[in-house]
Amino acid sequence: MLEKSEKHPKSIAVLPFVNMSADRETDFFCDGITEEIINALAQIEELRVTSRTSAFFFKEKNIPITEIGEQLGVASLLEGSVRLAGKKMRITAQLIQADEDFHFWSATWDRNMDNLFEVQDEVSLEIAEKLREHFGHFEIKEHLVSKQTDNLDAYTLFLKGRYHFNKWNPEDIKTAIQFYEQALELDPKHPNSLVGLGDSYSFLATTGFISYEEGWGKCAELTHQALAINDRLPAAYYQLANLAFFTAADFEQSFQYIKKALEINANHVESQQFISFLYIVSGHKELAQKHIKLALSVDPLSQETLFFSAYLDYMLEDFTSALNKLNACLEVNPKNIPVHSVKPNCLLMMGQAEEVIHYHDNLPQDIIIPANEIGSRALGYAVLKDEEKVNYYQEQLVEFAKGDDSFTADIFLFLLYGQTGQTEHAFAWIKRAMKARNPLLLLRFADPLMNVIKEDPRYVEVQQQLFPSTLFSTKRSNKSKKALLDKKATSEYKLHLLSYIEEEAPYLNPDLSLRSMAEYLGLHPNQLSWLINECLGKNFNEFINHYRVEAFKRLAKDPANAHITVLGLAYESGFNSKTVFNTYFKKETGLTPKQFLKG
Repeated sequence: MLEKSEKHPKSIAVLPFVNMSADRETDFFCDGITEEIINALAQIEELRVTSRTSAFFFKEKNIPITEIGEQLGVASLLEGSVRLAGKKMRITAQLIQADEDFHFWSATWDRNMDNLFEVQDEVSLEIAEKLREHFGHFEIKEHLVSKQTDNLDAYTLFLKGRYHFNKWNPEDIKTAIQFYEQALELDPKHPNSLVGLGDSYSFLATTGFISYEEGWGKCAELTHQALAINDRLPAAYYQLANLAFFTAADFEQSFQYIKKALEINANHVESQQFISFLYIVSGHKELAQKHIKLALSVDPLSQETLFFSAYLDYMLEDFTSALNKLNACLEVNPKNIPVHSVKPNCLLMMGQAEEVIHYHDNLPQDIIIPANEIGSRALGYAVLKDEEKVNYYQEQLVEFAKGDDSFTADIFLFLLYGQTGQTEHAFAWIKRAMKARNPLLLLRFADPLMNVIKEDPRYVEVQQQLFPSTLFSTKRSNKSKKALLDKKATSEYKLHLLSYIEEEAPYLNPDLSLRSMAEYLGLHPNQLSWLINECLGKNFNEFINHYRVEAFKRLAKDPANAHITVLGLAYESGFNSKTVFNTYFKKETGLTPKQFLKG
């Protein structure tokens, strides 16, 4: 299993919204609403948002909130539901502090389907605002969801396509392609459908269900079309990074694309995984570890994150940890082809050559790549120093290298040269691979199986050509929190705020929000959030509920209010929830309300 990540203080997981409609076939719509909220919140730089993969692990599972929060490593959770009736929809949502199962906000929206994107933006913004009031300052843009298309039917077909795509099997991917194509018939310029269609073709190509050239060729064409319409799609830059690495063997271009994806959305987990991979193959261990930890923090339950973590361990020569994680992946999916490409090498480095020689004997035939099987046997016999068997399998690899699977067979020749100490042959191979732009050279150049050639002075020279050091400048960004008000304005607005609180007692209004208070004071909500956080050392809820607790204490001590219940006094003080009142009262006084009244 993956090691647990540290809980980020400003973090949230959006759990799959429950379908409350009579028609169970509208599950795709509920999943779509959930994903749009995830994508919207993920745009907030200082908010850590769990990815879809890990959040959807809990769909239709009855697990305590505190346990979900612990497994995902988040401070808060969002639950919700969607009910559709004709052109009308009702969305409900509630925010929960994960460690205490404390519901600190809820809301309901009754809206018209015709304004779907505006509703998604409205809901996402209100959730973001309430998270900020609870967590403390972070900046929120004016809009978090933009209108993707004017054709609601095209968007509905896109949601159906994505629903099937996320099942990650060839048959559902083919169904997804049909829905994406139907969406594009209605709106040829819907960028998300173009990216989804490209992603589907790359999946089929990578898993061998269509030709490599056809799948990646279509993916490239569709991805570029999407970016021409909307150049702020992290998934599109992630696809281009893969294309640059695996089809053009262009490390520099791949690196630039993945950096662009993360500039747009630092929570895009696939990009965090991939940049970790780029860092480790280029020899930057600490940066690789940093980014796999970031991937883990937003997607702790993903098999893909587990695989990338295993690969990182393998490259760092922590073979026991790598093998444990690879085996954990295979427990979930015995046909995980990337795992089967790394595990034999890991076993070799652990001295288990016999197991590697027979590794493919019991694998399902539909996932065996012949060149991989021959290459693994050759490497196993090389470790056992059986020259006759090595020569036999090496000759087969040479023949394979002349055929359709030339890249795969060819890379095993390179690894074999490393294992047999044929340094000159290895560097001659590198020269040919660079000329042919073989992407597998980038993948295997730093492999532990090639340790024997790493002491040669030519190794560093080639490394610099493949992975130019100029790409990895470590300029420290002095990214300190920027002041949103100058010193004079800060002082004036602080006084204005405290005077307003003392004189007008706005906290007695249970509907008071940071946004409404900012409007009254003539500030942007981002500025008021910053002012309360930086100058008063509190988040909005702590700041306001302090005054509400003090109001309760005054009311409770007044004999004229003896006939009013504790909860009635709490409501009179501005609280609108028994749970919120009890929680903040205990935080402020260290006592329960009843203990206070007895004292």
